Order: sequence, then C-alpha cells, then structure tokens
Amino acid sequence: MIVTLTPNPSIDRTVALAARLERGAVQRAESVTSQAGGKGVNISRASISAGIPSIAVLPAPKDDPFVLELLAAGIDCRPVAHAGGLRVNVTISEPDGTTTKLNSPGPTVTAEVLLALTEALRRRAGSADWIVLAGSLPPGAPVEWYADLVAGLREYGARLAVDTSEGPLQALVDRLPGSAPQLMKPNGEELASFTGGDPDVLESDPEAAALAARTLVERGVDAVLATLGPHGAVLVTTDGAWHATPPPTSVVSTVGAGDSSLFGYLLGDIQGRTPDQRLALAVAYGSAAAGLPGTTIPHPSQVKPELVSVRDLNLTQGG
Repeated sequence: MIVTLTPNPSIDRTVALAARLERGAVQRAESVTSQAGGKGVNISRASISAGIPSIAVLPAPKDDPFVLELLAAGIDCRPVAHAGGLRVNVTISEPDGTTTKLNSPGPTVTAEVLLALTEALRRRAGSADWIVLAGSLPPGAPVEWYADLVAGLREYGARLAVDTSEGPLQALVDRLPGSAPQLMKPNGEELASFTGGDPDVLESDPEAAALAARTLVERGVDAVLATLGPHGAVLVTTDGAWHATPPPTSVVSTVGAGDSSLFGYLLGDIQGRTPDQRLALAVAYGSAAAGLPGTTIPHPSQVKPELVSVRDLNLTQGG
C-alpha cells in the first residue's frame, strides 16, 4: 500500500491551445479540463490504476467535490477538516507540448490541521509500503515541516519518499542525516538549488546530475531519483548509479510526468525489481505521462519499460 500526503491539494485546470501562446493576445482554447490534483493525489491515482492500494491524506472538507471525485475514482481519500477553499492551478498547454503553469498559493493552514495530518500518517506508518510526502506546503506551514515529518515518521518504521522544492527541500537537506528519507526525487533545477550547480548542466549531463545526487546519498538518503526532463533520469544509491534514456515520445503535456516517474520507481520497489529495473519503470511511466493530455496518469498498459535504455554510470569515488 502507498500512502500519500498532499498538504496543498489543487483543482488542476488545463487549457489546451490550438496555437502557440501569445502574451497580450486573445486566443481560443481547444479544450478545458478540470481534475482533482496535487502531487500526492497523482501518485495515488497511478497506484490505484496499477492495482496497488493507496490512501490519500489531504486537508479538505469531507464533503468537498474534490474529495468525492477521488472516492469515485476508487482512491481511499482521508481528508482532514480544513475551512479554507482548495486552490486552483491553471496549466496552459501549447501544441508542441510546451506548458505554462499558474499556481495559486492555497489557503492558510492552521497548527491543528498540520497536527491532524501528522496523526493520520502516524496511524498508517507501520502498514504502508511507502509514505509519500509530495508537493508544496500551504501558507502557514513551517518550512521545516517535511523535515519534522520525516524525522518523526521514521521512528514509526515508515519508509518515506519526498518530492518537494524550494524552502521545504532546502530545510530537508539542511537537516540530513536526521531527516533522511529512503527516497528523494529532485529534478535538475532542484538539485542545483542545494548543490550550487548549473541547473541546465545538471539536466543535460547525467554524470553531473548523478554526482550531485550522490551528495544526498552520502548524507544518509538511501536512493535519489533525479528526473532530467527529455534526458531521462538518474538513480543513485549506496550500491551504484544508473542513467535511463526515455523512448522517443511525442510530448503533449509534461504536467504530472514527474509524479508518474516517482510512482514507477515505487511500483518497481514493491514488485522487488532491481535498481536499474526500477529506474527503467520510472522513466517509462514519466514518458508515457508526457505523451498524454493535461495531468492524465498513464495506465500500466501504456507503460513500456522495455523501450527504456539503462546504463551503469560507474561513478568513481572522486567523481
């Protein structure tokens, strides 16, 4: 079972344009779709689609249409009562796959809601294969909250994966090894934010990305899955480092591709696959998601890990 936490859930609205986005112009949309979303929610969707039970923990009124949509999709949603309305994130998708995201901050969270979310995770820490902490923190949450959660949940025997950015990511890194989760999933820009590297170099150079990711492993993280956009992903563990190249993909929307990649890795772990096979499944899930509109999560039948090329990076200790 995979338990996900989405502390700042969103209604994801995708506007698909028939032509390139032009600032200041009036343009017609080909379609507009809306879906209950957020990183953890996306991972729960992928989990249910693959036949893996999932519980989605998030702040929302229990009778909110957002919650009802997830329940109707077969996701065991466990909302924590929250008075604020859910935020709306807008994605503008162009025909060539370019996406522009407009994310709102979300409602301010209270200390009582944060405590209730923490307790909801603690109750399931011992029974879940993985607990995933994913996405941004809402206004009102301490920047160190993820780091506090990891340190606390580890004492309950939980295996933790974290996918976040900016302040919460830096706070987690600053607290290593005491806050070290079993898995972290940064992208090239996020790796650069705490290593001081060039984000463009890290995304385009798998060896450089792997060396940056290895700094997290050296500080107590079991595995780092670094997604590199069109350049695939690297996986670094205490046992080695690998790079996976995605199959040719006609990109429709990159929204949710990183979430799908993270789920692919978790699925491979639950299935007992080797590290290189887990990486191949992660990249296959991410590339399949990139070929689908909006935040559509791929079905396992659309995922082709056999088309992913994986190589051993053979990093030396000195780099």
